[in-house]
Amino acid sequence: MEENMEVRGMSSAYPFLITLSFLGMEDTTEEVLIWATNEPIIIAASTTICRIMDDIVGDEFEQQREHVVSSIYCYMKQHKVSRKCVVEELQKLVENAWKDINDACLAPTQVPITFVMRAVNFARMIDMHFKDEDNYTNAGGIMKDHIESLLVKKMFV
Repeated sequence: MEENMEVRGMSSAYPFLITLSFLGMEDTTEEVLIWATNEPIIIAASTTICRIMDDIVGDEFEQQREHVVSSIYCYMKQHKVSRKCVVEELQKLVENAWKDINDACLAPTQVPITFVMRAVNFARMIDMHFKDEDNYTNAGGIMKDHIESLLVKKMFV
């Protein structure tokens, strides 16, 4: 399971996307990019949240498509437990990753806080996409409402 999570985290390109998002920021330096490519705890935790939440909501759909083996299936097979038990364990890993993010936000870092917050915001986005269902693959419903409120509806200030 641990090996599966490590491989799936990197194959998601999530750490790369966070690092790539730094390139558009005015105060990006070579030191910041080196920091990000060494996968600090905040980027690792954000990646964990992304990978696990996606796996939880997308597992059944992936199995219908005869997709690659999911982390849920690996855990069920390795520990001989039910899907419900696996989901509970994976949700604990997500909670622990959020605790790691909180700790990282409270600790001094070698980069400006704007870069730390970028990784936090990526995790927040994933939480919105995958909280209860796969709002990324099925972008109707709540995701459509969020996009409309952001881009279509007028805001009065």
